[in-house]
Amino acid sequence: MVLTGAGISTDSGIPDFRGPNGVWTKNPEAEKAATIQHYLADPDVRVRAWQTRIASPAWAARPNPGHQALVELERRGKLHAIVTQNVDELHQRAGSSPQLVVEVHGTMFRTKCWDCGEEGAMEVVLERVRAGEADPACRSCGGILKSATISFGQSLVPEVIDRALTVAEEADLLLAVGTTLAVYPVANMVPRARFAGAKIVIVNAEPTGYDDIADAVLRGQISEILPAITAG
Repeated sequence: MVLTGAGISTDSGIPDFRGPNGVWTKNPEAEKAATIQHYLADPDVRVRAWQTRIASPAWAARPNPGHQALVELERRGKLHAIVTQNVDELHQRAGSSPQLVVEVHGTMFRTKCWDCGEEGAMEVVLERVRAGEADPACRSCGGILKSATISFGQSLVPEVIDRALTVAEEADLLLAVGTTLAVYPVANMVPRARFAGAKIVIVNAEPTGYDDIADAVLRGQISEILPAITAG
């Protein structure tokens, strides 16, 4: 099974968060918009967050050869699951079966009301922002709208993280791609897979907290490395 983080999408034009050129590295204030306490308490944070969503390069991003290499693994019957920390849906757009993709941090293509829980299409709300609503409210209850993603301080969906940990324990090999393995409980997938007998391969530009227990650690451009190591 494969665990992916922001690094797999950088070659699609989506910057990561914690890398040398990451969004939060360059602008620590941007992290506030990803923290649920700040987002709910401060209207100014929400206004900036909506403008950031409109300008996100993810809307124009396309899957890269790294995503496509995982599609090929599935076609050959070798892929058990993809657990992704990303919210860009590039795995599905590359052709990965949605039922194999576990989105532990949700999706940016949907919105959710914090108060009543109603969900809707992100593009509909972005059109309201473009029309002049700086901080659009839920049209059903007037509550605070946010993207259907998991912010810092917000609880993960229990059944989603349970599935992620389960597929890690079922794998023969865990391939961790483009993630620093610093966010828990997702990072726990690596030692769980190891304890269950799986081999561990890490592909990441920077060192991770689990390099020492990996069977192989590969550094370099993910969109070149993944096609090479999945071609066999």
